[in-house]
Amino acid sequence: MAQFVVRSIENTVKQRLQRRAARHGRSMEEEVREILRSAVNQDENPAGGLGTEIAALFAKDGLVSDIPELRGHAIRPPTFK
Repeated sequence: MAQFVVRSIENTVKQRLQRRAARHGRSMEEEVREILRSAVNQDENPAGGLGTEIAALFAKDGLVSDIPELRGHAIRPPTFK
């Protein structure tokens, strides 16, 4: 198994981690492992940009064209049915 060290954690973060571990009946080390497992097992679908989110909202209303993300793209109006 791999190991790594995390340096320069703020005291308040360490204290909160200790309290969280105690609430769950685990050591701080096991609590950190569980936090990491949970974080990497979350949905791996990347979040879309604003254009993707807007297109998803209006897809059921007949939006047939993509809305480009604003980063580096010209802005064009969308097309509806």
